[in-house]
Amino acid sequence: MFKTLRVVILLGVLLVVAVNAYQDHHHNWTQPVYVALYPVNVDGSPEVASYIHALSDKDFKEIEGYLNTQSKKYGQNVHFYYRLGDEVKALPPVVPKNSGVISAMMWSLKFRYYAHKNATDVGVPTNLRLFLQYHHTDKRILTETSTALQNGRIGVVNLFASGDKTTNNNVVIAHESLHGFGATDKYNLANGIPNYPDGYANPAQNPLYPQKYAELMAVHIPTSETKFVMARALNQTMIGELTAKEIGWVQDK
Repeated sequence: MFKTLRVVILLGVLLVVAVNAYQDHHHNWTQPVYVALYPVNVDGSPEVASYIHALSDKDFKEIEGYLNTQSKKYGQNVHFYYRLGDEVKALPPVVPKNSGVISAMMWSLKFRYYAHKNATDVGVPTNLRLFLQYHHTDKRILTETSTALQNGRIGVVNLFASGDKTTNNNVVIAHESLHGFGATDKYNLANGIPNYPDGYANPAQNPLYPQKYAELMAVHIPTSETKFVMARALNQTMIGELTAKEIGWVQDK
């Protein structure tokens, strides 16, 4: 009897895991998308604390409008809503610098536990949780070191705590948001060069260079075959067809 009960419980757990995994990989874009944002003062500095204290939902409205507009190009009418949650005092586990499978798996497990423990209620059922690590502008950081996981739909985003960095921050947040729904990077991870053609906003442009926009998941605007500049605002980016397919805005024929 005990053995049968144990098997039933195990099958129930596996069913829940399978259903959650399916939902993570097959989002229903006809429903509103709620993204919970949890600011983190990485430096513990008063300047960053003051910046976080002044944040509100309206600081992320630009991202909502951008994603809705981009979705319409692919016959969708997606509505993203970004909701600011409580500041989180504990720092997320550090993303491993090496790409080893074991270290990545261990980090993923630690991060899932961290998110479960620190993601407070924002008043709506959320589809994605992002922990926004705000840094002092005196620091030199690579916002590209941000990451988000489709399984579990959680992410950690490195940003600068400064009003004049808002547009750049929004590019990074939008980029990581789409990672949470299955989009892949469209640039060479070793050198940052956008991949051709999927990392180009207009791969059919003639002449090809310089490109006017960045593909959002490539982040960078190609100015030549080997040179690029980073998009500093969402109006310098667009979402390409492969990215739209990866997140389910376009169905394979």
